Amino acid sequence: MRERLLEVSRLGRVAYGAALELQKTLETQVIAEHGTDHLLLLEHPHVFTIGRRAKASGVLATAEILRNLGVEVFETDRGGKVTYHGLGQLVGYPIISLSPDREDVHKYVRDIEEVLIRTMADFGIPAFRIDGLTGVHTAEGKVAAIGVHIKRWVTTHGFALNVNTDLSFYNWIIACEGEPVTSMDKLLGRELEMAEVEDRIVENFGDVFGVK
Repeated sequence: MRERLLEVSRLGRVAYGAALELQKTLETQVIAEHGTDHLLLLEHPHVFTIGRRAKASGVLATAEILRNLGVEVFETDRGGKVTYHGLGQLVGYPIISLSPDREDVHKYVRDIEEVLIRTMADFGIPAFRIDGLTGVHTAEGKVAAIGVHIKRWVTTHGFALNVNTDLSFYNWIIACEGEPVTSMDKLLGRELEMAEVEDRIVENFGDVFGVK
């Protein structure tokens, strides 16, 4: 069996709509060619995204408050409910083919969680799963959210890891199942270099998914 190759793109700050378009372009390529897989690592300007299981009431802010906060709102085709993306948060979008040997949505989500749990361990943060919930949790709250979309066994959307995130934005949404949220900088008492966290994500992603 050939070795799967993963192209990692560290994109910096990217508007949510532009990142959606890029994901769709890469999704089409991966479906058509079954070639190189992709992992996009980036930050979004402030945005609330509404998943397939969400109600509009999950966003608590009025249109005026959203304008004052500088927050956009997007409805999206990922799983899950409402979540927040913003500065200081590391967002990862794997666009990878799960065919033929990884065609299991639950295993894929567990593997993403494993990448993040290992990354937390690299920084000395004990992190874990909670049965019945998606994402990565700590004793102080949820540190990473996961919401995925799969078309013909090619993945889009992905994970959002709170690194140096302003958690006050979560006050304006009912996030996922309403559990408390935290961030790496809050847990460690110091800001982190995003590039350092990206390095560990890339290394752990390669190990968990068996890609080069």
